Amino acid sequence: MSGEIPGGVLAACDLDGTLIYSSAALHRAGHLPAPAHSGDALVCVEHYHTQPWSYLSARAARYATELARTALVVPATTRTPAQYARIQLPGPAPRYAVCSNGAHLLRDGVPDPGWHREIRRRVRASAAPLPEVCAYLQHALHPEWPITLRVAEQLFCYLVSSHGWSPPAAWIHDLTHWAQARGWALSATGRKVHLVPAALTKSAAITALAHRTQARLVLAAGDSLLDLDMLRQADAAIHPAHGELAAIGWSHPTVTRTRSRGIAAGAEILHWLRARATPQQ
Repeated sequence: MSGEIPGGVLAACDLDGTLIYSSAALHRAGHLPAPAHSGDALVCVEHYHTQPWSYLSARAARYATELARTALVVPATTRTPAQYARIQLPGPAPRYAVCSNGAHLLRDGVPDPGWHREIRRRVRASAAPLPEVCAYLQHALHPEWPITLRVAEQLFCYLVSSHGWSPPAAWIHDLTHWAQARGWALSATGRKVHLVPAALTKSAAITALAHRTQARLVLAAGDSLLDLDMLRQADAAIHPAHGELAAIGWSHPTVTRTRSRGIAAGAEILHWLRARATPQQ
């Protein structure tokens, strides 16, 4: 399998908030479409119900295509396989992807059933059952809060709030401690609050894939607490100057932070990955 990796380099990349940005996120940041000839022009990479939904910059699209020539690019996302399938990144379609925060390891769009069974076994052995977590949330949520509870594949759950509103910080703090005591992890980014079993990680799937493909160098990029282990375990990694990790001031000796924020950070991340994946002359 080592021949599948150009140069033996694996580049694991979170998507939302790291490489790609939704229409809503761009609107909040005040990012307006630039002229088509500009490096900051937007390239749509996702449609939802026929509407344009997520973007990266033209510069980022060029870097992504170039990166695919020198590394095995592996999207690593909390999206389910169905949600991930809506995304069409520039360049050749990624051979591998990690979905549902590590519950699914896809090859050519097909999940590895053995990996999925193993992850479900780990979750059952170490975390409180999902129904217990959902029941607690239903009780803890104020009935007047503009927030919706959703469940992904009977694996984890997340809260989605209305635009311009987020749960109180003290409530998030208390919920984090409640979850940790039951083998769950919490991540709050934008309008979403994810509650995920601590045994369900992107890093476990990336480590397994790096072993299978005999990668000599693992690079990573991500913006949230759900990416932290993946960034820390990579040989070198980068996170944007916005997002959950930047907000808490997290740092690590092998992890770089971008200078730019927002959609410009996506281009900077891909440029950084490309530079480290390109063989030195």
